[in-house]
Amino acid sequence: MKIGELAKKSGCAVVTIRYYEKEGLLPEPDRSGSNYRLYGDSDMERLRFIRHCRRHGMKLAEIRELLAFREHPTPNCTWINSLVQRHIDNVEEQIASLTKLKTQLHELLRACSGSNSGHCGIVESLSAPCPHCGDLRCREIPPQPDRPAGRHGQPPAEA
Repeated sequence: MKIGELAKKSGCAVVTIRYYEKEGLLPEPDRSGSNYRLYGDSDMERLRFIRHCRRHGMKLAEIRELLAFREHPTPNCTWINSLVQRHIDNVEEQIASLTKLKTQLHELLRACSGSNSGHCGIVESLSAPCPHCGDLRCREIPPQPDRPAGRHGQPPAEA
């Protein structure tokens, strides 16, 4: 099948398929006499595997390692468990961060009276310094898993 058909069947954009080829995740395809890329069922299955890995948040380097293991399995796969556990830990950090952000957004909603008095409690609250320490920077950016968290009762995220 040609690249357009592979893209349609897999739900993956043509540009993404070419990118995966360039990155070495998909092998260089055979070419037709007209120089069209030609793919087979094994390419479709490999692309499906790559897409599943990407949906689970895996980086290209991790996918390369998993593909290598798939092609040449070893008796010990505990490193794969560690890989998945790191992703679980990252998801838990993101959930905690999003939960805190949700709480902060609910606090903003409570600041709004909904009146037409010409001022907005949400805008005023966003302009106010942190109620815990008076530092405006505490409220500027919600903590993210890849940067240190705020000071008030939340430990910094691991790097």
